[in-house]
Amino acid sequence: MENNENRSIGYYLRALHRDIGFLLIGLTLVYGLSGIVFIYRDTDFLKQERRIERQLSPGIPDSELGTALHLRNVSVVRTEGDVVYFQNGTYDRKTGMASYSDKTLPAWLEKLNALHRASSRSRVHWFTTLYGVLLLFLALSSFWMFKPGSRLFWRGTIFAAAGFVLTAILLFL
Repeated sequence: MENNENRSIGYYLRALHRDIGFLLIGLTLVYGLSGIVFIYRDTDFLKQERRIERQLSPGIPDSELGTALHLRNVSVVRTEGDVVYFQNGTYDRKTGMASYSDKTLPAWLEKLNALHRASSRSRVHWFTTLYGVLLLFLALSSFWMFKPGSRLFWRGTIFAAAGFVLTAILLFL
């Protein structure tokens, strides 16, 4: 059995690299699934329709209806008396009652989707920050996987440089 005093920093970095790598496999699977959901969030096959009724102030002008409902691209289709009809609903100018349908992702998919829209104010922000830090550790610790000067070390260095150059090209094009 090997004496603990003889273990090098490379030994400990390889062990951490292995363990963090397995942890990140699980995180990456979840993050990748959330990315697929994020890409297809605007398609209807994932969404469920729900009916929404909101009490607004009476007499809101047609031009401000979208702002009051927090909806984009609201255009009035027709008006009959006090009732204003728009794409997916109605608004009664006299009572202020608005009724419309909306399509949203199921709650669990919406939470996955939130991983890709995390702001610094959200709890998910710390998850994405930790994920980034762990990925950075894996990238840097991989240089301790092979002896410097070996063929595999230089091959890894060339691939790392190529990845850096490709990213720079994508950013500046």
